[in-house]
Amino acid sequence: MEIFRNNSFTLIELLIVIAIMGIMAAMAVPSYQTFMAQRRLNGAARQVMSDLMAARMKAITQNNEFKVFFLADGHQYQILDDDNNNGIADTGEAIQTKDIQTDYYDVTMSSTANPIFYPRGTAPGGATITLTNSRGSKYVKVAWTGRVKIE
Repeated sequence: MEIFRNNSFTLIELLIVIAIMGIMAAMAVPSYQTFMAQRRLNGAARQVMSDLMAARMKAITQNNEFKVFFLADGHQYQILDDDNNNGIADTGEAIQTKDIQTDYYDVTMSSTANPIFYPRGTAPGGATITLTNSRGSKYVKVAWTGRVKIE
């Protein structure tokens, strides 16, 4: 006589596994949301730092001032290629507007000053840009020497 063995799952076993997976997923979602908020804050800080460093390098290579203006809306900034070094966007001078919330929707910014990069790479007065979201704050600092760093 042959004995048949059934190697499949019963419906009850399958439902138990699905329930356990659901419970584990529900426990993981808050941690994932916290992780993603931290990643967005770090990414925004890196983007601002990168744009400031690029403005400094352009000031050096083009031998004229570059000014960065942080707008009052808390998520936009402008980079001015100030060919005549008068601090105003005149006809023919390139001005580029960046919106941090395009890629990092929950990050806002504020600045202690609008940095100006001179042809020698210096940035007199310095500035601290504070980026904030639900995970805290990051600071992008511009030293008077022109060095840009995240703290």
